[in-house]
Amino acid sequence: MKYVYELHKTMIANNLILVYEGEFTQDITKSILAMAERNMDAIGELGGVKRKVFSVMVECLQNIVKHSEELNEKDEDGLKNNAIFMLGKQINEYIVTSGNPIRNAAIPSVQAKIERVNSLDKDGLKDLYKEIIKNTEISDKGGAGLGFVDMARKSGEKLGYSFEPINDEYSFFALKIIVPRSE
Repeated sequence: MKYVYELHKTMIANNLILVYEGEFTQDITKSILAMAERNMDAIGELGGVKRKVFSVMVECLQNIVKHSEELNEKDEDGLKNNAIFMLGKQINEYIVTSGNPIRNAAIPSVQAKIERVNSLDKDGLKDLYKEIIKNTEISDKGGAGLGFVDMARKSGEKLGYSFEPINDEYSFFALKIIVPRSE
C-alpha cells in the first residue's frame, strides 16, 4: 500500500490536479473534461484561461481517442493499449500532458508536423491553419496536423514531445503543452 502514498507525493510534487490512465473513449473524455472544469471553477480560474486550457485538453484527448494504437500483447513493463492524460497547475501556467502508443512508422510524420508547428510564429501558425483547412482533405481520424496547430495557437507556446520505444513496432508518444494562466 506504500505505492499509494508514493503516487500521492509524486502528484503533489508535480502539481498534478488530474491524472487518468487507461482506455479512452468519448464518454471518458467527457468525464475528464467535466472534472477539469469543476477543478478550475473551484479555484476561480479566469474564463479566457479556462477556454484555452479546455481547447488544448480537447485536442489532446481527441488525439488519444483517434490515433492511439492498440497493442495486442503487453510489453516488458506490462503496458498494453493504455494511454495517459495529465493536467498540472503551476502558479503561472497549466501543463497538459498526454501519452499513447503509436506505430514506429508514424513517428517521422508526427515529428515533422510538430517541428513545422514549433518553427512558426503566431502569424505563421495562423497561415498554416488556413492552409490546412483550405487544401487538406481531413479524414474522420484527422491526421492533417490541425490539432497540433490549434494547440500551439491556443497556448502561444512550443509543443514538447518525445517518443520512447516500446518494442520493434511501437513507441510511446508523449506530448506536453504549456498554457499560461494570464489572459
